[in-house]
Amino acid sequence: MYQYDEYDQRIVDERVAQFADQTQRYLAGELSEDEFRPLRLQNGLYIQRYAPMLRIAVPYGNLNSKQLRTLGHIARKYDRGYGHVTTRQNIQFNWPRLEDVPEILGLLAQVQMHAIQTSGNCIRNVTSDPFAGVAADEIADPRPWCEILRQWSTFHPEFAFLPRKFKIAVNGAKQDRALIHAHDIGLDIAHDAAGALGFRVLVGGGLGRTPIIGEEVSAFVPWQQILNYCEAILRVYNLHGRRDNAYKARIKILVKALGVEEFARQVEAEFIHLKDGPSTLTQAEIDRVASRFDDPLLAPLPQDAGYRAHLAQDKAFAAWARRNVRTHQVPGYASVVLSLKPYGVAPGDVTAEQFDAIADLADRYAFGEVRNTHEQNVLLASVREAGLFALWQQARELGLATPNIGLLTDIISCPGGDFCALANAKSIPIANAIQDRFSDLDHLYDLGELELNISGCMNACGHHHVGHIGILGVDKNGQEFYQVTIGGSQGSQAALGKVIGPSFAAAEMPDVISSLIDTFVDNRHDDERFIDTVRRIGVDSFKTRVYAERNARLEARETTNA
Repeated sequence: MYQYDEYDQRIVDERVAQFADQTQRYLAGELSEDEFRPLRLQNGLYIQRYAPMLRIAVPYGNLNSKQLRTLGHIARKYDRGYGHVTTRQNIQFNWPRLEDVPEILGLLAQVQMHAIQTSGNCIRNVTSDPFAGVAADEIADPRPWCEILRQWSTFHPEFAFLPRKFKIAVNGAKQDRALIHAHDIGLDIAHDAAGALGFRVLVGGGLGRTPIIGEEVSAFVPWQQILNYCEAILRVYNLHGRRDNAYKARIKILVKALGVEEFARQVEAEFIHLKDGPSTLTQAEIDRVASRFDDPLLAPLPQDAGYRAHLAQDKAFAAWARRNVRTHQVPGYASVVLSLKPYGVAPGDVTAEQFDAIADLADRYAFGEVRNTHEQNVLLASVREAGLFALWQQARELGLATPNIGLLTDIISCPGGDFCALANAKSIPIANAIQDRFSDLDHLYDLGELELNISGCMNACGHHHVGHIGILGVDKNGQEFYQVTIGGSQGSQAALGKVIGPSFAAAEMPDVISSLIDTFVDNRHDDERFIDTVRRIGVDSFKTRVYAERNARLEARETTNA
């Protein structure tokens, strides 16, 4: 966990005081709505369908137990008893009062948290692999690089008024768990032929109204030059990015319009002027930032016989360990995913009591450290094997041990029309209805890994484009309908799903998912995942069955009504 230095703390404290004054002037009528709007957005404050929404930055998803308890206190005192983990590893509160927000930001500052640049046309929260620093397949820990990018981009004057919001993700492992292909800039830690460390750079990825998979603009940038190279990218974007049309203002539109070769040429032309400039990194700077992380020093431990005995004797524990426990870099330790997807709860929601309870679990079993994941779950990065059984027992009592990580009911979902003013349709009831339909864990295990993502509008906060199954809420003559895609994927083989056909009414969605699953079961080869079957047999087989069964249901209903 990164620990602020005096400069970090001063920046955050000064921003809290600044926004408190701005809010007071707005409430007193001294600032108009148009004047206050950019100020509140710079501090993560939105006006949603029913109330303000405050988005709190969680840089690269890392939290400690003290911060969790503060979030629990905020949920309890200033919200309606819960918060929400987002797909960008942040925390959102959906019901704070505007006049309370400065006080909330003040509490956050006391535990080294803030809401700076969680909105607006600036560089947003830098995201990364939630398993960073502990993943068995890691090339290098991406967190120090994420922190350097955070410090470099915060209040950078050239990035304060970009054409649109800008998102950066960093991956440091062989398997991409940061979804770098769907970011404005995706950085992939790599080595060149001589073994030197650097970054493969992707540009122009993004979801939303125009989903695009990012393309490589440089196979290798030495680590010393990575800030200079990113600045060259942003200069080209700032110069040519559309400001006359919000829908065409993202860098992905510019890359597509110019072509990746021409875009890369222009970046190289800018890079010539920036290379070896003031933003060039040194080993001393890397060491300085890395030293601010208070990670536990872990010595290898022998395999725990008690853990393996429990695996053999307790079927429920073994099922949880199979889905929610991951291999660690250090022998004798494991990483544990606490599921925020119990049945009947909005995916990613955390109650005030659970914030406190997760903090207790982190202190007891995981050195006080917690990570938010892109899949809207919570990770305990380093747990001794000897503590896994007791951790599972306590997590189960708290509703945090559903053994569904990576399965169909581990649904990614935006808040949708229940909260968001931009949404065309509700997301949470669809997620809950699908969870109800597929509540049999044995059936879920038989189906294997399957990612289902739901967005309430084209902004794609639920990442529906890259779900194995994606669901998008659409407006159809004032009614809520849902468009379905299949074949999307995250990771190193990131791909966009394909629409299977016309949209469906909300009540139809569990049946639609059942038809997709039945098609998969009838066609899959041994040990084949849903996404593998889709790639092998194509979308048409799924489409044909879904609409044939839908038409049969409609005909049966008409016959019954007649």
